[in-house]
Amino acid sequence: MIETDRLLLRPYTEKDLDFYAGLWANSNIVRYIGKGKTKTFAEAKDSLGHWVSEYEYGFGLQAVKLKAEDKLIGHAGLVRQTIEGKEEIEIGYWLLPDYWGRGLAKEAAIGLREYGLEEKGLSKLISLINPNNPASIFVAKKAGLSYEKTVRLSEGDTLVYSIRMHRQFSSS
Repeated sequence: MIETDRLLLRPYTEKDLDFYAGLWANSNIVRYIGKGKTKTFAEAKDSLGHWVSEYEYGFGLQAVKLKAEDKLIGHAGLVRQTIEGKEEIEIGYWLLPDYWGRGLAKEAAIGLREYGLEEKGLSKLISLINPNNPASIFVAKKAGLSYEKTVRLSEGDTLVYSIRMHRQFSSS
């Protein structure tokens, strides 16, 4: 579980299926995710099962709760991705449209960045961003990530933003 000033990120459970499926059914939310297509309830159920199985590896999307309202408002997490044949760890984030523009995605991304680099000891994190999604680019930059390259994925050209942890080693 990851906690920020306003948010609580916690693992999904099967009880969250209706909420999760609702995210995937919202074309406004998924327009920049993958191929921009919504999922049926059955497809969302399969997808949620995948994320729950990823927790055993210490990764995966988590439900994002706005603490002040005690309400789920989206999801975010550290997600395993394969980019150009290499495993990378992505900071991913989606929120319900009613919560856009409040700095909440940035807060989740910063919390995940700190968790990934400091708690998990990862040396690099990325965000994969549709080039037509300026809000996600803004969030990545505010979380300290910078443009690394453009890659061609199955869904088309995708921007890779990244941040690296530079560790100091003593020679004692």
